[in-house]
Amino acid sequence: MTAEDTSARSGIRKTAGRPRDDSIDTAVLDAARELLAETGYAGVTIAAVAQRAGTTKTAIYRRWESKPHLVHDATFGRFTTLVPQSGRISEDVAQMVEEVCAVFGSPVTRAALPGLIADMAADPAVHQRVLAGFAGVFGGVAERLVCARERGELRVDVDPTIFVEMLGGAAILHTLMHREDGLDEAWGAQMLAALSAIVVDEPPAQ
Repeated sequence: MTAEDTSARSGIRKTAGRPRDDSIDTAVLDAARELLAETGYAGVTIAAVAQRAGTTKTAIYRRWESKPHLVHDATFGRFTTLVPQSGRISEDVAQMVEEVCAVFGSPVTRAALPGLIADMAADPAVHQRVLAGFAGVFGGVAERLVCARERGELRVDVDPTIFVEMLGGAAILHTLMHREDGLDEAWGAQMLAALSAIVVDEPPAQ
């Protein structure tokens, strides 16, 4: 599944009529990312994105309901799935930590996150939209943990929801507290060690 495949869960609107020009979608998302990195969340407006993308506000509103919907897709739309399972939970957890570092270490994410969280708190529809956008990732994590438990590699009392909250919550808190610094290798190594100590119960290697 790709970002395009998840459009039904995204803020991108589907309209009847002639086929939509996907090049406009790409240009708008690229423009939103550029403006986020340059001006921060508050400086991003639909008008500014339209001007940067060489399109119109009307064209953007045909595709996204609001600025938060657009910013969410520009920030997280490329990270809607996990890589295939490795067959060992220790390697899967390491991959999850690496992907979280890549997402939350991005200047675009660091710029978007505070404003997006504020909009989620103020607007239940935006809150639901953001959670729906991560449904595929959360489901993929749960599937990996269930498979690992069946292989005897995971502690039986590990809750997939708590696991996601531990990893994602720590990344969000670090990003909010240290906006100028991304999630570096040291952060990733410490998070991997902490998560592995809590959840992994692998049998000794043969």
